[in-house]
Amino acid sequence: MTHSAFPTGTILGYPRIGRRRELKRAVEAFWSGSIDAAELETRAAALRADTRARLAELGLGRTDSAIPESFSYYDQVLDAAVAVGAVPARFSRLVGADGQVDLAGYFTIARGEGEDAPLEMTKWFDSNYHYLVPEIGPETDFSAHGERLVAQVEEARAAGYLTRPVLVGPVTFLALAKPVDGAPEGFRPLDRLADLVPVYAELLADLARAGAEWVQLDEPALVSESLEDAPERIVEAVAAAYDRLGAAEDRPALFVAAPYCALGDALPALAATPVEAIGLDLVKGTVPERLDPATEESLAAKTLVAGVVDGHNIWRGDLAAAFDRASALANLSGSVAVSSSTSLFHVPHDVADETKLDQRLVGWLAFADQKVAQIATLARGLTEGRDAIAGELDAATTALADRAEAPGVRVPAVRERLSALGEADFARADYDARVAAQASLELPELPTTTIGSFPQTGDIRRARARLTKGELTEAEYTAEMRAEIERVIRLQEELGLDVLVHGEPERNDMVQYFAELLDGFAVTEHGWVQSYGSRCTRPSLLWGDVSRPEPMTVGWSTYAQSLTDKPVKGMLTGPVTILAWSFVRDDQPLGDTARQVALALRDEIADLEASGIRVIQVDEPALRELLPLKRADQPAYLDWSVGSFRLATGGAAAATQVHTHLCYSEFGVVIDAIRNLDADVTSIEAARSRMEVVDDIAASGFDHGIGPGVYDIHSPRVPSVEEVRSLLERAVAEIPASRLWVNPDCGLKTRGYEETVASLEHIIEATRAVRAEVAVTA
Repeated sequence: MTHSAFPTGTILGYPRIGRRRELKRAVEAFWSGSIDAAELETRAAALRADTRARLAELGLGRTDSAIPESFSYYDQVLDAAVAVGAVPARFSRLVGADGQVDLAGYFTIARGEGEDAPLEMTKWFDSNYHYLVPEIGPETDFSAHGERLVAQVEEARAAGYLTRPVLVGPVTFLALAKPVDGAPEGFRPLDRLADLVPVYAELLADLARAGAEWVQLDEPALVSESLEDAPERIVEAVAAAYDRLGAAEDRPALFVAAPYCALGDALPALAATPVEAIGLDLVKGTVPERLDPATEESLAAKTLVAGVVDGHNIWRGDLAAAFDRASALANLSGSVAVSSSTSLFHVPHDVADETKLDQRLVGWLAFADQKVAQIATLARGLTEGRDAIAGELDAATTALADRAEAPGVRVPAVRERLSALGEADFARADYDARVAAQASLELPELPTTTIGSFPQTGDIRRARARLTKGELTEAEYTAEMRAEIERVIRLQEELGLDVLVHGEPERNDMVQYFAELLDGFAVTEHGWVQSYGSRCTRPSLLWGDVSRPEPMTVGWSTYAQSLTDKPVKGMLTGPVTILAWSFVRDDQPLGDTARQVALALRDEIADLEASGIRVIQVDEPALRELLPLKRADQPAYLDWSVGSFRLATGGAAAATQVHTHLCYSEFGVVIDAIRNLDADVTSIEAARSRMEVVDDIAASGFDHGIGPGVYDIHSPRVPSVEEVRSLLERAVAEIPASRLWVNPDCGLKTRGYEETVASLEHIIEATRAVRAEVAVTA
C-alpha cells in the first residue's frame, strides 16, 4: 500500500461560516423557508469553492492534500453521527429508505421539533465552540453514510483540487457521546468501539474510491483527562481502533490530529499503529523528553505534523520559536510538516478586513488567513532552510518587541492596585448571614427570573447600527433603548416573574459591550467566529492592562428599577468569561489578567449598590470551558478563576443578593469550584439534559441557591407546561424548594418574542402548580 507524501504545510481546518457570515445567512434563510434545500446546497458549494481558492492563493498546495475539507452546515460531531448512522430513535422518521438524512432532517436533529428535544449541546474541549452530543446505546445500529463527504471530495477534484477530508475520529466520537436514556447501568458509548470501527473503515474506503489520498481523523479526546472515560481506557481504544483502520488495504493514508494539548501517554499507543501521520499540538503541549525505543522507531517511519501556529488565538506570535519547535522534530522523524495547532475555525478570517483597528495593534495580529501564510512560510523554511525565511522570522520578532513596549500594555496604577490586595478582598459575609439580610427582598418559594437578555429585535439592531453610522444621536438612541427596557419590564410584570431584568437591549454582546467600555480592549468589525450552528460571536481583543474609566451599566439598571417595585437584577459578565470569550494577551499569566478585570467589575458592583440595585448577577458561563485538559494543571486554574470571581464580588454587602450563571450541564465536574464562588444563587443549564444535573447537586451537598434551567433557549421549540412541570418536580424531589429558583437555561437574546412569551407563560404556570404541590407536602 503506497500513498503520496504528506504536504509540508497544512492547517487542521478553516473558518466555515464565510468571510461575511454567508453560511449563517443561507442556513437561516433555509430555516425560515426563504430558500429551498437546493439553493442552500448551491450557496454552500460556492463557499467551499471560495475557501479552496483562497487557501491555494495563500500558499497551500492545490494537489497535495494540503487543503482540508472541513466544511459543516452546523456541527462536525453531528456530521459524524449522521455519517455513521447514529440517529436517535426519536428522529428515526427522518432517515430515508437509503439510510440517509436530508438537510431538513439534519437540522431537526440539531434544533428539535415539537416534543422531540434536540441533541444535548456542550463545549468542545477548552473552547467556546458548542458541539452536539451523540446519543449511543447498546442497540445503536451503526452504518456508513458518507455520501456528503464523498461528494465534497469529488466537487473539489472537478475544480482541480486534491483535498483532504476531515472527520471526527471514532475514539473521540464515542468518548464525547452520552448513553441513550434507558441504557444499562455502567454502559459507556466507548463500549461500542468494536462495532463502530468497521463503519469508519467503510467510510475511508468510500473516500479512497472518490480519490482522497489522505484523510484527517480528529482525535482531541486523546489529549484530555476530563472525559467520562479514564485516560487509560482512551489509550486502549486508540490502539484498538487504529490497528484495525490501519490494517485495511483499501484506504487512504491516515493523518490523526490530536489538538488542544499534549498527546502524552497516548503518543506511544498511536505511534505503534499503522497510521501514516500524527498531528501534535506544540502550542499547548510538548513532545515527551524521553520516549521508549519502540516508540522512537515507530515515529521515525511516520510524518510528524508540528502544530506550531496557534489556531486558538489571534496573536502573530514568535515565528522563529515556532520554526525551531518544528525543526526539532527532525530528531524523531525524517518527515516533518507544519500546521496550525487546532482548526482555524476558532479565529476570524482576515485581519486585513479590520480597517478601524489601530494599525500598531494590527501589526501584532494574525487571523486565519495570516496564519495560513505563516504556515506556508514555515513549510518553505523546512524545505529550503532557515535562511530562506529569515526576513519573515525577523519581522515577526520585531512585531513582538513593539508590542511589549507599546503604551497601555503595562499600566503602573493597575499593577500597583493588584499588588495591594489582601485576603479580605476575596471574601463576603457568612452565607447564612447573607440569607437573613436578603429576606427583605420578600421573594416567594421557587422564585422565578430570567438569565438577563430578552430578544434582540430588528428594531434594536437597526437602532444600534444607526447610532454607529451617526444617523441617531446618543440621546435619541438612549430614548429608544429606554422604551425597549420599559416594554420588557412591563412584559415581565404581566407574566408574573419575581426578579426582573432590564433585557439588555443596549448590549451587542455580553463581552463586547464591556470591552468597548474598558481600557485595554479593542473590538473588531468583521472578526466573527462560530459559537454553535448559525450562532456567531465577535471576540474582543484584550491586549493591555485593564481598568474601568467610568460606570458601564448603572444608568440602564437604575432606570429599569425606577419602573417597578420588584427587584431588578444588575447584569455583569464575570472576569473568567470575559477572558474566555475574548482573544486574550499571551504575554502574562491569565490569572493576572483575570484579576485586573475583576477589579473593574468590583468597582461597577459598588456603584450599582450605591444606586439602589439589590440583586446583581455576575455571569460565569465559561468557568468550565477554560478548565485545563490535564488534571495536573486544573488546581492552579481553579484557584485563580474562583479567586477572580470572589475578588469581583467580595465587596458586595450582605443584603445584596449575588447571582451567577453557568452555561453548560457538566456541573459535577467543577462542583467544588462552583461552591467556592460563594454566589448566593447559581443558575445552570439543565433543560436539554433533562435535569440530569440535579443528581450531582444533591450528591454534592451544595447548599446555596440553585436554579437548574427548565427552558432550552438554544432551540426554537416551546416547552409545554407539563414538560416544565416534570423538570421542576424532579428538581424539587432532590433539592429543598427553599433553595430552588426557576429560570431558563440561558439568556433569551437569540430567540423571538412569540416563542419567548409562550415559553415564559408555561414556566410561570408550571411553577405555580409545583408551588401548590410543595405547599401541600409541607
